[in-house]
Amino acid sequence: MTVATVSRDRAAERLDHAAATVRTSMAATCQQLQAAADTVATVPAANRQDVVGRLIARGLATDIRIAGTAPRPDDGKIGGRPDCASPTGGPMNVIAARAVTGDLTITAAQTIDEGFLARLEAAAGADVAVTAPELTERKQPSGERRRMTPQPGQPLALTVTLPPHRPIFLYAVLPAVVLAAALAAVLVARWLAHSTTRPLGELAWAAGRVAEGDLDTRVPIPHPDELGRLAATFNRMTRELQAYVQALTASRDQLRGHLAILGETLSSTHDLHRILQVILRTALAATGARAGLVLLIDRPSGQLVAQCGVGLAGRWDVPEAELPQQRLPIGEGVLGAVAASGEPRRGQGELASSEPPCRTYVAVPICAPGVPEEPGDPVPFPETLGVLALYDRVGGDSFDDSDLSTLRTFAGQAGVAVHNVRLHEEAQRLSLTDPLTGLWNYRYLRESLRREVERASRFGRMLAVLVLDLDHFKDVNDTYGHAAGDAVLGEFARRIRVGLREVDVAFRQGGEEFVVLLPETDAYGGAIVAERLGAAVRAQPVSIDGVQVPISVSIGVAVFPEHGENSLQVLAAADRALYAAKNAGRDTYRLAEPADVTKSGVSPGDHDGDFDATTAVPSGPRPPQRRRGR
Repeated sequence: MTVATVSRDRAAERLDHAAATVRTSMAATCQQLQAAADTVATVPAANRQDVVGRLIARGLATDIRIAGTAPRPDDGKIGGRPDCASPTGGPMNVIAARAVTGDLTITAAQTIDEGFLARLEAAAGADVAVTAPELTERKQPSGERRRMTPQPGQPLALTVTLPPHRPIFLYAVLPAVVLAAALAAVLVARWLAHSTTRPLGELAWAAGRVAEGDLDTRVPIPHPDELGRLAATFNRMTRELQAYVQALTASRDQLRGHLAILGETLSSTHDLHRILQVILRTALAATGARAGLVLLIDRPSGQLVAQCGVGLAGRWDVPEAELPQQRLPIGEGVLGAVAASGEPRRGQGELASSEPPCRTYVAVPICAPGVPEEPGDPVPFPETLGVLALYDRVGGDSFDDSDLSTLRTFAGQAGVAVHNVRLHEEAQRLSLTDPLTGLWNYRYLRESLRREVERASRFGRMLAVLVLDLDHFKDVNDTYGHAAGDAVLGEFARRIRVGLREVDVAFRQGGEEFVVLLPETDAYGGAIVAERLGAAVRAQPVSIDGVQVPISVSIGVAVFPEHGENSLQVLAAADRALYAAKNAGRDTYRLAEPADVTKSGVSPGDHDGDFDATTAVPSGPRPPQRRRGR
């Protein structure tokens, strides 16, 4: 079948080539006839017979006729001869092309005889015959053939035939080759079965027994050949493995005894970095890994951030303080896939180029413990917090299922520890922030003010303190209700945050009273901020259930060390300035009186200011601007 298919394919290719060659040769003949007719038409009448003789002598046409009558309508034939330009088919032995000049028609013809067909056969490498019955007296050989219909440039109906080709030799050789190969394969297989299969079967049986846990199994050594050496090596490996398993069992029992104590210790501390370091180093010791890495998910950026690592190579070999700069996108690479799917992975050298280089690895997700929101609710699916990965076991072995199970235990402890630390941090945040406005509360205000005053005193800087109080807030509560008052406080806090720098800190002191700390800011800068905040508060009323409620604020400004030597004195000075602003009619700010005017650059008359409703620039005098600070 293969030989026949190949033979047919080759015959089809040869037939395509022969047909294309015949078509090209006929087109060239038609072009030659047309050129001869055009040549006769273009020469003067006196020279035409001479030119006709020379064209026929050169073989460009077998006959050239000049007719004196106008040509008849085109019927595809010229005087009964097929026209090269518009053939109609039919049994013809002459092809022609014509040219018209004035009333004359010049017809150039080519006889289709045995010589012409012989030239076509020589060019095509196949037998060529005209399909017309009167021109097919020659005996046509059998074989592949193709009929060619008349078309422009090839006006004859032709048949192209290839001589038959039967590869009888290949039919005889192929079975002989197949039989010889089969006989050789049988002989080789019989020899291999006799010399190899039996010892290998014994070795496979012993390996199966060892795999089932029977390390006392030994393989017989019949001969000191390669298989004999293999059996001896297998027996020695089994003995060493038995010793290793005994030592490993004792070590693992001891390790599991310490895991409970380790879990209690990790769950009771809130130093996250130290927790992760302890977990990583214990996991390295338990599995015999060369290197390890702990990464936690940063939700805002959607990346894994390295927290601690041991024995890392490549671009990950950096100081501990610079390790958090190493980040990996979630979902990319091995570690990113573990973080995205929550499924552990282990393998050999499949890490992305951005991950630590290694030969073998095992990575498991660090998940938070599932805690139902209410008693009786189903336990939610644990949230993935990060990834714990180990690289390259000492000795070159790959990580196995036992290592994966051990690493899962450590990852579970890490998940509990990270969850506890974050709960502790959230509790601390809630204890220091105001739940309504999201600003820091009074407790954190006292600590932050004391710290900022100490820093300003140590470095010889200034600190501006603004105390803000919403005007007529009680009227808002009485008129629109306490829910509306809470909405006004929330919007007021938002406008305060928008009008501050990144280093400035805002607090809710209580009720409708707020405090803003402006580090490295003098009295002039404090006044600028006060007038900007007042204008921002007044600029747009607060919308409550479709009602526009206008609000305004009174602000007191004090500066350390001009208005007090410690945090309490500065805060009290700003508070007194606030009441001065309220007594001045509200919707304004006042600067506190200096504790010692001789030490202050603020003149006694530069402590009043009003908010300009259109430009947010105080209409009253401003304090002098200092060279340092805002």
